[in-house]
Amino acid sequence: MITLRGLTKRYGDTTAVRDLTVDIAPGRVTGFLGPNGAGKSTTMRMILGLDRPSAGEALVGGLPYARLRHPLREVGALLDAKAVHPGRSARRHLLAMARSNGIGGRRVEEVLAAVGLQSVAARRAGSFSLGMGQRLGIAGALLGDPAVLMFDEPVNGLDPDGVLWVRRLMRSLAAEGRTVFVSSHLMSEMQLTADRLVVIGKGRLIADAPVADVIAGSSRNAVRVRSPRCRELAAALEAEHAGVAAAGADALTVTGLPMERVGLIAHAAGAPLLELSAVAASLEEAYMELTGASVEYAAPAPRAGGAPAAGTQERR
Repeated sequence: MITLRGLTKRYGDTTAVRDLTVDIAPGRVTGFLGPNGAGKSTTMRMILGLDRPSAGEALVGGLPYARLRHPLREVGALLDAKAVHPGRSARRHLLAMARSNGIGGRRVEEVLAAVGLQSVAARRAGSFSLGMGQRLGIAGALLGDPAVLMFDEPVNGLDPDGVLWVRRLMRSLAAEGRTVFVSSHLMSEMQLTADRLVVIGKGRLIADAPVADVIAGSSRNAVRVRSPRCRELAAALEAEHAGVAAAGADALTVTGLPMERVGLIAHAAGAPLLELSAVAASLEEAYMELTGASVEYAAPAPRAGGAPAAGTQERR
């Protein structure tokens, strides 16, 4: 269990994390989402004792990280896959970590095999690709067989097979009853991997809810309806203050009304239905709605053809 209570971090006049209170429970994958600069990395660093909170507390299993007797056995983390001495082999890197926490060499071989790096364990970490570095970082997080695991962008640099492997790994770790906390910008992957989401923006908590609830709250959820009397049906739906958009010669996309209500309105209008189906928003759409006011580094939409907007000069 990870417990955050009033967690706050200030850097001079800037507040990176503000009064963050949330529980990251075991037995599920919790996705940690937010725009660049939202405070995600700072929060994770405070959980691991790398940054000191200005106020509040971050606890792992009820204790601050600094008070954990054998940290690697209680919490494993991958925050930066490049935080490895480039001259050390993968095996020696993991052995050094293991010895610092009283973990035997056999466990090093086990995690090397678990992440698929056994055949390159003698190679220097500095020669690894980004994807191989990610696997080595995950091996380090697993080394102490901890109950709490934290990963910051764990699929960076991985090919599709590697992404699928990470997804299955996260799910299997949660199924074992572990606490799994994963930060990512890949909404499609989070939709497939996470059970619950913690969303922050400008350091503040925006949402703490199951993935399904976050998506259900999106205004992008819609109803698709097909009828040979689309014009009359559209007029009847608009009279009920629904949003209506053409989706083909005989089809409409309807927002603002539940599917059952759309069907009843169609019946009352005498419009026979060829199709009535729900169109669920994606997590990406729901996320963009939630965080739209929290984006700090927003750029204007590109013009057709990718040309820079008037008054700007392309940087070469």
